[in-house]
Amino acid sequence: MQCLMADGALITLDSDDILSAEHTLAVGKEFPDVETCRRALKDLAIALHFDLRIVKSDRSRFIAKCSKEGCPWRIHAAKCPGVSTFSVRTLNGEHTCEGVRDLHHQQASVGWVARSVEARIRDNPQYKPKEILQDIRDEHGVAVSYMQAWRGKERSMAALHGTYEEGYRFLPAYCEQIKLVNPGSFASVSASGPENCFQRLFIAYRACISGFFSACRPLLELDRAHLKGKYLGAILCAAAVDADDGLFPLAIAIVDNESDENWSWFLSELRKLLGMNTDSMPRLTILSERQIGIVEAVGTHFPTAFHGFCLRYVSENFRDTFKNTKLVNIFWNAVYALTAAEFESKITEMVEISQDVVQWFELFPPHLWAVAYFQGVRYGHFGLGITEVLYNWALECHELPIIQMMEHIRHQISSWFDSRRDMSMRWNSLLVPSAERRITEAVSDARCYQVLRANEVEFEIVSTERTNIVDIRTRVCSCRRWQLYGLPCAHAAAALISCGRDVHMFAEPCFTVAAYQQTYSQMIGEVPDRSLWKEEGEDVGGSLRIRPPKTRRPPGRPKKKVVRVENLKRPKRIVQCGRCHLLGHSQKKCTQPI
Repeated sequence: MQCLMADGALITLDSDDILSAEHTLAVGKEFPDVETCRRALKDLAIALHFDLRIVKSDRSRFIAKCSKEGCPWRIHAAKCPGVSTFSVRTLNGEHTCEGVRDLHHQQASVGWVARSVEARIRDNPQYKPKEILQDIRDEHGVAVSYMQAWRGKERSMAALHGTYEEGYRFLPAYCEQIKLVNPGSFASVSASGPENCFQRLFIAYRACISGFFSACRPLLELDRAHLKGKYLGAILCAAAVDADDGLFPLAIAIVDNESDENWSWFLSELRKLLGMNTDSMPRLTILSERQIGIVEAVGTHFPTAFHGFCLRYVSENFRDTFKNTKLVNIFWNAVYALTAAEFESKITEMVEISQDVVQWFELFPPHLWAVAYFQGVRYGHFGLGITEVLYNWALECHELPIIQMMEHIRHQISSWFDSRRDMSMRWNSLLVPSAERRITEAVSDARCYQVLRANEVEFEIVSTERTNIVDIRTRVCSCRRWQLYGLPCAHAAAALISCGRDVHMFAEPCFTVAAYQQTYSQMIGEVPDRSLWKEEGEDVGGSLRIRPPKTRRPPGRPKKKVVRVENLKRPKRIVQCGRCHLLGHSQKKCTQPI
């Protein structure tokens, strides 16, 4: 069967589909209630492209017919005695009209759209209204407006996950559930103002806290991502790095906005869970973009920590300021210079190209980012790996209420724990794979060095470039790589091999497979379904009834700033010709006349 639409489109209805749709209705067919009956008839009308006119609809009967004059199609359903079930009493299933001749169907309401896309939204909360209206047109031959698609998605999201407002109301109970199934975890929510509007949520799981103390390096990354949901806000995170260079989220917070006050609160909560009043906590190295609020908060709550710049942020500022590829390449050489002499030589090269470099260094002092001067230990980590993770969380969860957002994050962290725990069980080496590779490279490079032994613990390592002093007792090399990365450098490997020592045994304990397994040994408990929370009392919110924050998303399409993965990495090195000194080609491929 073919139907010609008013816009000239030709819709083909498969005969099998028509018969299947018609056979869903028959005299004696039962429906659980009148609402189910009404929905089934709407679906049938849309599938067969005819308009449905409801004649009667109440608690005891439902009568509908085709809206076209003279068409005999008609149905009468009535309530069965003693139960809520409705059954079809009479049915004339014959159509003599030509049906709906355009794509706009009266039965394609917002509720119908919500039911049609519910399964897809369950699997993909990022399902866009534009995609919804296109899929409905392709699958059902019906055109809905963008606003219908948007409202249908909103209604479906509320049915699946609850409303945004319910999410804030259930937060106190959610925090209690986290602490109940994960004893020793931190979970708290706070509100502000006489209306108890949401202000802050802080969560740190016991498994993450224990794993950080067990074997993670004393290195923390601080960053945030802005949320684009109905009530906006920001997500703050403190993350460590495990022995195999994997990101290890330690604490997560949702705040009503990014402010100096909220950063200070977040760092104070972080200090509480780390127990800074104990002697077991090593001196921390903290990396961030060093906004004023973060700098002040770190100085207040972690006064002894080394607080350095994220190199991505510094390098982007340098690149945007000077817009000179050659300068950028020299800058990165200066970043990785291990000694002050090497660093100063690179600075001299940059000053020869541009005197403005001196003023830039006043804004970004080298002792906050350069390897040669930064006093903290970054173990080779210069950027913020948490940035991309936070961006993805904000992108994936901004359509979800706050509890579902935190559950999505918990599921991801839990899956990281499970997969890394299982992966580490298959390792047979003493050290984690990334450390094994570095040790292997160091041992390979050590073969070309000459070793002169001064005493039992001190060695002089001679190469064609320079001579380095190694002390295997204090685990120090004059090249500083051993101290900075926590693994023996090539000079240290040469010294250790010469005296019959195992190089692997001189790596920091956190790099061992046993320590890595201890990091992920605990499991993150799963929060039970919300329906079970009522066991603790009917007022699941307790005395504190949280309302949504005052901030709301403004109307219109929000502006998006795309964070590309390549922007988070070191820029590609540009080749400079040694013959004509131009960029982009080597001396062998130079075609410039001299």
